[in-house]
Amino acid sequence: MDKIRAVVSLGHNALGLTTHEQWGAVRHTAKALSDLVENGYELAITHSNGPQVSMIHKAMTELRHLYPDYSPAAMCVCSAMSQGYVGYDIQNSLKSELLSRGISKNVVTLLTQVTVDPYDEAFYSPSKIIGRHMSAEEAAMEEQKGNFTVEDPGKGYLRVVAAPKPIEIVEIEAIRELFHAGMIVVAAGGGGIPVIEQNCALKGASAVIEKDSIASLLAKELDVDELIILTSVEGVMRDFGGAKPELIPHLTLSQAEKMIEESGFGEGTMLPKIEAAVDFLKHKAEEPTEGGRTPRVLITSIESVELALSGKSGTVISIS
Repeated sequence: MDKIRAVVSLGHNALGLTTHEQWGAVRHTAKALSDLVENGYELAITHSNGPQVSMIHKAMTELRHLYPDYSPAAMCVCSAMSQGYVGYDIQNSLKSELLSRGISKNVVTLLTQVTVDPYDEAFYSPSKIIGRHMSAEEAAMEEQKGNFTVEDPGKGYLRVVAAPKPIEIVEIEAIRELFHAGMIVVAAGGGGIPVIEQNCALKGASAVIEKDSIASLLAKELDVDELIILTSVEGVMRDFGGAKPELIPHLTLSQAEKMIEESGFGEGTMLPKIEAAVDFLKHKAEEPTEGGRTPRVLITSIESVELALSGKSGTVISIS
């Protein structure tokens, strides 16, 4: 069986919203990932971390309130923590599921930094909510430190951070070597730890990176055949949220671009996934994969992976 190299992007539903939910969710997710391995896929995996990094940020902030001698944890540190514990659960569950199927394969998690531009427009209009509700006094203190907050009427204030575009994956060479050695690599979790280059040092940025953006960048850097985005819905839907939603089984690159231009996708839902698909396929059109395999993007749910592989579910986006 010819191996198919792919980057898999896991959404929030693949991990759950709490620590206990995550234990159950990743076991379920491991079955879908193992189905891909059994179908001849060599995988690099990236994942979301919204609820996880928010939970860690809340916990570290509360610790600071209870024990003033503790320093508050920066966003980059919270991001690193989330990468570690989410990666641990994924690699542990996936390794166990593969062994139960008689497959011996190394699964590794790599703490990953991603450079961003300090002048990215996102830093001037942060939009990603993080952490717990704060009082007006606490919000004012955050503003004095240079952070941004927004009011949640009737509940208090919330901190918001920027979502800049990723530039480079710092540990890409290590990821590439592990991937090409046949290992399953969990990398750039939560979009990676955003860092800014300052002379010879990397300084953590108060930001988060969209997981779909990093999935596309990782797929391009590893020169894979496919980008697989596992989300909470069966695929790309026409009239999503309407009276009669309809699955779109196939889109060409030009059709996907046209739908983006016509605002055919929801901001924060399917739009980042389609943008990632377009970015990846444009790159593949200019630099085809060695070996001549036709590149594609598959968007489907975790529950529909097996059906999607046989063309009975999901949405496939291709160059033509």
